[in-house]
Amino acid sequence: MSLAIGIDSGTQSTKAVVLDLEERQIIARARASHRMIGGLPPGHAEQNPREWTSALDAVILEVCARVDRSRVRAIGISGQQHGFVPLDEAGDVIRPAKLWCDTSTADECAYLTRKLGGAAAVIRKAGLPFLPGYTAPKILWLKRHEPKNFDRLRHVLLPHDYLNFQLTGNYSMEFGDASGTALMDIRRRNWSRAVVSTIDSGLADWLPPLTPSHEAAGTLLRARAQAYGLPAGVVVSAGGGDNMMGAIGTGNVRPGIVTASLGTSGTIYACASRPVVDPRGEIAAFCSSTGGWLPLLCTMNVTTVTERVRALFGMDHASLDAAAAAAPVGSGGMVLLPYLSGERTPNVPFGSGVLLGLTEGTFVPAYWARAAMEGVTLGMNYGLRRMAALGIRPREIRVTGGGARSAAWRQIMADVFGVPVVAMVEDEGAALGAALQAAWCAARRNGRRNARIEEFTDGFVAPDESTRCRPDAANAACYREMQAIQDELSLALRRLFPKHRKIAAGRTITSPRPA
Repeated sequence: MSLAIGIDSGTQSTKAVVLDLEERQIIARARASHRMIGGLPPGHAEQNPREWTSALDAVILEVCARVDRSRVRAIGISGQQHGFVPLDEAGDVIRPAKLWCDTSTADECAYLTRKLGGAAAVIRKAGLPFLPGYTAPKILWLKRHEPKNFDRLRHVLLPHDYLNFQLTGNYSMEFGDASGTALMDIRRRNWSRAVVSTIDSGLADWLPPLTPSHEAAGTLLRARAQAYGLPAGVVVSAGGGDNMMGAIGTGNVRPGIVTASLGTSGTIYACASRPVVDPRGEIAAFCSSTGGWLPLLCTMNVTTVTERVRALFGMDHASLDAAAAAAPVGSGGMVLLPYLSGERTPNVPFGSGVLLGLTEGTFVPAYWARAAMEGVTLGMNYGLRRMAALGIRPREIRVTGGGARSAAWRQIMADVFGVPVVAMVEDEGAALGAALQAAWCAARRNGRRNARIEEFTDGFVAPDESTRCRPDAANAACYREMQAIQDELSLALRRLFPKHRKIAAGRTITSPRPA
């Protein structure tokens, strides 16, 4: 009898689950919080990787104390995508990691796009455009802004790869998370020479080898195994980005299933057997962490927005949900442009939040609560409509993450997206996905060379039918009108956002983050 540990290292916390592979159930859980680095200029978002390693140790020790450690056979890591972890020759961190939500690299994106022949040429060569959230422009940012640190650079890793390195001592990167760096040729699954050489002639030597997602990153270092009280030979799987692991954890491993993840950011992604390359570059043509592709849209502002509203009015989560449910569909005409941290889809890195429709009648907590949920959902729907234009049309959307727990929000999603929406029995989709991929990697490493990921998702992953919401025709009609207003508002203001940002720079009031 064997166990697999799944870890999800996110922006705000690290979570762990232990999956009993025979009983097909999670038997232990743990969580440890992270801190962001405060006081940075607008657009900068950084974290010290020591936060991740400390949390990793804490959650593994906590879950191992609750199970028979001798049964643990594999560990899988899910991590926030796109973060740039720069290491020196000895494998030590050079500076804090720039995160997925860091939008300080707009100039570097423009430079790389120009050097490679324009946006269309970049998509032809790499399969996706340069966006501020991606890893490639962060590396160029380091070269331009911190040359002394860049001179020390000898290894480039993503957050989940860095944790794999801590566990195994090996430098590696699998196709799924690597595809979010903008350093790859997505179609051919290898590093793009054109992109890499444009950043620096030495960069090719500092990138780890690319490996298929079913191949393990290695086995647990002896010192780590002893510290955790685990047996020798525990397999550490390839792991992947949080969206790739979330796909596994929601059973999104066959074409036709679509997942929406509502966390700090919002993502919607589907399973595809071949690359889905968007000539406009709005849908990311990522690889999956199961051997296929994962066309994905990402918005940068989801629970960030609802948590701010919740904290502003002193609500707990149940009160926020009840307030949103009590307000009318359309929030009395309030339309939120939820760009608190800029935006990625659409690509508006200098965007800021805008609330249209404030009146004496709408300036009440319930309307704000609903407008926040509606605004971020309409923002995600901008990308979902683009996915539909590329041939991805969901029959249902499986939702995961903090936003999935709200009944009011699920109904808003069903009405906005126009298809049934259902939450999962196991809500920690990324951690569960990491555990399932770990079990898959271990099986293939231990003789079952033809084992398929579906053998591990089937029977472990299931929708919670009690949460299913179906679209209401009248509500959907209202949201189509609101969508048109939000789209037009975004377009009208994009030329003003850079000017406004210059005025706002250095004048931001720092307020406590919501608990």
